[in-house]
Amino acid sequence: MKLRGDFLVNEVLRQEHKFLITTLEYIKYSHHFANFLKEDTHNGIDGYTVRSLYFDTLENKDYKEKNDGLEIRKKIRLRIYDPNSDFAVLEMKQKQGIDQRKRSLRISRQDAISLTKGIYTPLLKYKDPFSVECFTVMSMQFYRPKTVIQYNRKAFIAKENKIRVTFDNRLVATESCFDIFSNKLNFYPVFDPYNVVLEVKYNGFLLSYIREIINECNRSNLSVSKYCVSRSVSMNYIF
Repeated sequence: MKLRGDFLVNEVLRQEHKFLITTLEYIKYSHHFANFLKEDTHNGIDGYTVRSLYFDTLENKDYKEKNDGLEIRKKIRLRIYDPNSDFAVLEMKQKQGIDQRKRSLRISRQDAISLTKGIYTPLLKYKDPFSVECFTVMSMQFYRPKTVIQYNRKAFIAKENKIRVTFDNRLVATESCFDIFSNKLNFYPVFDPYNVVLEVKYNGFLLSYIREIINECNRSNLSVSKYCVSRSVSMNYIF
């Protein structure tokens, strides 16, 4: 983390691997991880809710680059964990070979609401290089809100190599309203409810006792993009 001025900018560079597993496997593996990894402090009995608003250009550049498998690409999103929250987190994820670079900045609820309306000028008042970069990219490349995605996440943490293991399920989305603070969003399912995305994030190398459990999944790495999956409905009607 880097403290710049009065605002906290978080920056991480790590590898990320995803696997598609069943609900039964989720129950099994989450039980194993609970025995020797620390649970995320936000975990409830069944994890916590994640809600994100994704932005893209008028031509859906980020969506197309992800589907085309380009080695260098990015995603920009606004994330909250509670519709009643007084803040949101603006994030930019950049794919750089095998690594993922993620930068994030906490902004106020009111400024986040402006972003959901395609108004990006509030980012300039944070006087941070990252917020200025986001404003420049989103304004000059005509980024617009595209979809709101919500899912349930259960997370485990190991301090070694900043390892983070997450299980995501109940993925739903909407492209009819971009107010991420609303309690009345009309979500539709975009993922098989019996499938779970297991994701492992780490710096450097993955510890052997975690790798052994991951290998039990007997799955190949997936290029699962929650953003692309959520856009699949509307993109089928773009001619």
